[in-house]
Amino acid sequence: MTPVEQLFTAFNTTADLLKEELSCTYLEALAETGENMFQGTVLQDELNEVAKKRLEKVYKDINLEAFSREDIRKGFQLAILKGMKEHVQPNHQMTPDSIGMFIGYLVNKFIDKKSFTLLDPAVGTGNLLATVLNQQTGKEIDSVGVEIDDLLIRLAFVNANLQKHPVEFFNQDSLEPLFVDPADAVICDLPVGYYPNDLRADTYEVKVKEGHTYSHHMFIEQSTKHAKDGGYLFFLIPNGLFESEQAPMLHEFIKKHLIVQGVLQLPSSLFKNKQAAKSILILQKNGEGVAAPKQALLAELPKLSDGPAVNRMLNKIDVWFQENKTTEK
Repeated sequence: MTPVEQLFTAFNTTADLLKEELSCTYLEALAETGENMFQGTVLQDELNEVAKKRLEKVYKDINLEAFSREDIRKGFQLAILKGMKEHVQPNHQMTPDSIGMFIGYLVNKFIDKKSFTLLDPAVGTGNLLATVLNQQTGKEIDSVGVEIDDLLIRLAFVNANLQKHPVEFFNQDSLEPLFVDPADAVICDLPVGYYPNDLRADTYEVKVKEGHTYSHHMFIEQSTKHAKDGGYLFFLIPNGLFESEQAPMLHEFIKKHLIVQGVLQLPSSLFKNKQAAKSILILQKNGEGVAAPKQALLAELPKLSDGPAVNRMLNKIDVWFQENKTTEK
């Protein structure tokens, strides 16, 4: 068995057992077992001795120290995906790994600092955040994740603990006031839809005069507000972001506060249908010494399974960096 399979098997068998014993959902049981593994003990007092012994045996056989962060992330992610098949809500889709890896690569390229702060205002189960963090080798990163869903944030918390990432989590509506320090970088797989609270939306620049405002537009504004001057923002956006009837307000907002560094269209093969296709939008918040690139980085990414084509694309991005970016320390 590969390390990832070993971990998945451990998460899965113990979650199944806890699900039965505690009469809860698989995902709730997964959060419980992840917490047990992290603490190195069975925390559920209500279990009978037999169940306790079975769990302890599995935990004893898995020494987390022996696994890499990426293996732990992938093993845990597979278990989450299994749990999500049971009862999936459309906004609980996980960001595909290949996209997370690419965002991690971009964060690495754009942020040339040894230590920085990172914010994910729609952190979900923490998979995108962990994927990005696992690629920032040799850097010290303090992260903040915000998530409204109680269960998802519990999974994100366990996920971060198992991988030993220092992340501070806030369980709240990200579009309400956030009490977090401005970050050097923001990453976000934008939750797409209408925001139901019109009173709150009224405090945003991207608000519409009538009806509900798009929450994904509000997330871009909120993220900008919580980024440092000159900070970078990496958003996973629907391809039609700038074509909707609410796009003019978003355009205005971006023109006023941000610089577009690039738009990378993801291969359509990653998505079930054309309507669901997405791109990565790279923005930089205005600030002292911040200048627009001579030319924004615009590209259509090849199929990520096509190694040579991906390498050609990475070379193109390198050339763009040499021509357009002065690196900051």
